[in-house]
Amino acid sequence: MFELPHPRHLVAGLLGLAAVATLGATGVASAADNAQCQADSPSHKPLSEMTVGFAQAQNLANPFRAGETASIRSAAKAAGIKKLVYANADSDQAKQVSDIQAMISQGVDALIVAPLNSTGLQPAFKAARAHHIPVITIDRHTAGKPCRDFIAFMGSDFHKQAVRAAQQLVKATNGQARIVELQGAYGNSVETARTKGFAQVIDQHKGMQIVAKQPGDWSTTKAQKVMSQILLSHPDINAVFAQSDNMALGAIKALQQFGKKPGRDVKIVTIDGVKAVVKKVANGEVAADVETNPRFGPRAFSMLAHYADGKPVPEQVIMHDTLYTPDNAATKLKQGNVY
Repeated sequence: MFELPHPRHLVAGLLGLAAVATLGATGVASAADNAQCQADSPSHKPLSEMTVGFAQAQNLANPFRAGETASIRSAAKAAGIKKLVYANADSDQAKQVSDIQAMISQGVDALIVAPLNSTGLQPAFKAARAHHIPVITIDRHTAGKPCRDFIAFMGSDFHKQAVRAAQQLVKATNGQARIVELQGAYGNSVETARTKGFAQVIDQHKGMQIVAKQPGDWSTTKAQKVMSQILLSHPDINAVFAQSDNMALGAIKALQQFGKKPGRDVKIVTIDGVKAVVKKVANGEVAADVETNPRFGPRAFSMLAHYADGKPVPEQVIMHDTLYTPDNAATKLKQGNVY
């Protein structure tokens, strides 16, 4: 047990927060299990008196990061937060650590962190712990112990996302496919989970064969280059699984340059649910897109309020991700539910 004014520990039993909390028009977050964190000596500080730091990991040119940031900012305003301190690491791990340390020096009462990588934030967590500052991590798992390094993780089930994508690809190809898999950056926890989830389903179907898999590093440009090279060796492929929408867009450009029509000659499934790709689901170029829900804000501030008030908060919250298919994509776009 840490000797802190506000030490964290696991508790069991009924959730102090509702197990399901609405996060806007398209999704909810639910507690993954009943493991919880609770402050032994809560501050009882209301949100209206809190300064909260938000450490973003990547440039807002990434639609997911833009949606995530918009959700945090909007929810902070709605919750009446005294001040939101924002910093963007722009894909620099060392900068993210220094960003968090700078926020601590500014006297934030709590931190929301979108980790860049699955490791590397230990110095920042240690500094927050020394100043009795609760941390909520969002989007990506990172090394650390719940209820010590951070009070909660909120994010998607990346393994399940890939399982859903694979199921849609089996459906779109009638179980007969020669597949290219465009993976994220090797070693990234999201890439690992999505690779395993996709293989779990594909390996069960004899007619489904992954003929090539290479990292596209989450990049449209890199994915286009990789896809172009693969097509030279495997011109007969008829399916693509892209672990992100950015890479799906790169794959589409390469296929078109090669004379193949996405949606007709090659079935594509992808993950993220950004508007540009959901439009391609609606027009038939993409078979399915599994959303990565970026709407963390409302639940994150609700959890901070509960924690400060001495109530238990779930150690892990798994987001609800919408599956976009030709049956619902146009409707979701019209409803304004796509980021």
